[in-house]
Amino acid sequence: MKKLVILGAGAGGTMVATKMREKLDPKEWEITVIDRDWKHHYQAGWLFVPFGIYTLDDCEKPKADFLHGVNFVQDTIQNLDPEKKVVTCKEGKYEYDWIVVGTGCRIVPDEIDGMMDDWRGDIHDFYTPDGAEALFKKWKYMKKGRVVLNIAEMPIKCPVAPLEFVYLADWFFTVNGVRDNIEIDLVTPLTGAFTKPVAAEILGRVCKEKNINVVPNFNIDNVDPGKKVIEDVMGEQVPYDLLVSIPPNFGAQFLMDSEISDPMGYMDTEKHTLKSAQYENMYIIGDATNCPTSKAGSVAHYEADIVVDNMLREMDGEEPRPDYDGHSTCFIVSGYEKAYLIDFNYDVEPLPGKYPFPGLGPFALLGENHQNYWGKMMFKWAYFNLMLKGHELPLEPQMFMAGKMRHMAGK
Repeated sequence: MKKLVILGAGAGGTMVATKMREKLDPKEWEITVIDRDWKHHYQAGWLFVPFGIYTLDDCEKPKADFLHGVNFVQDTIQNLDPEKKVVTCKEGKYEYDWIVVGTGCRIVPDEIDGMMDDWRGDIHDFYTPDGAEALFKKWKYMKKGRVVLNIAEMPIKCPVAPLEFVYLADWFFTVNGVRDNIEIDLVTPLTGAFTKPVAAEILGRVCKEKNINVVPNFNIDNVDPGKKVIEDVMGEQVPYDLLVSIPPNFGAQFLMDSEISDPMGYMDTEKHTLKSAQYENMYIIGDATNCPTSKAGSVAHYEADIVVDNMLREMDGEEPRPDYDGHSTCFIVSGYEKAYLIDFNYDVEPLPGKYPFPGLGPFALLGENHQNYWGKMMFKWAYFNLMLKGHELPLEPQMFMAGKMRHMAGK
């Protein structure tokens, strides 16, 4: 019996497990999925928890609902030895013939001096379920003060989430009737509101329209909870009453301990095939890669088919195909039941247009409308009921996967 081991049962690992179970003969292949958590988290939903739009119950389901015909092992991974092809967990060891690493990434607030001194006091996060829930309790009756959203460094999970957060905060405090008494700052290491020039200009303009102050080129060095300031490496300080932090994002600790990742815990990945650049019979998916694209659920969705197809090709003695083009699709909720939408890849930046059908939409690329918002809200249903079960999303534009995104822009 040959063995495929999948590390991590998040979006990427679950989709690969589902698709590979359909492709591989169960009499010949045993598939094992290892994850320490029995709950599957819709991480994009955590953004809405601090605003009372979702609860954590809305964002969680048992992983067993999606993992059928495979061995699901709930355990803590401690070591991966790609030379011996052995995974060591707290409760046992697992040999493999092929392996997929889909262990995501995590926030590491203790990387910033002083941050843990007031963690969950006047310093909060929304990149963890507990953090999102605690933030809602902290500020739901807030009436005045300065809210600072700080991005410590890149890369981070879902790079549009900071923008969504400050846009939603503007809406939240307006609905609560206190917006005039609350200042909202987006403090970022980027040169503007976003990474890509056209998108940065448009989304930065939205910040101005909503009276959200953007502080660019701020590389945080430390937090002083006593003075309630964050300080960058050049000595510039930004005061806060409530700091919402997006701390450094690292890959899984066991990858670092196994000495097979880069210093931040990300795996060296061939960006077009999604093979490990260093180790045989290994593929990487989702946030665990060092591919120069977004760490987002849509990316894991697009990558899953590439990983499955290429792994099957290699199992049959063929070369993998360099088919992944860095495709990412991101809704950007802007408040008032409206949203923007961006779609891009390694070579094509987000541009205005219509999606998924040129000239028709119904979604607007780098444009704000209600359809985009409800598309975002419907995505949770599609995620749990289609994506994780191996189905394609309705109206998914497969032409993008062939690198033809430029034909969608401006039409």
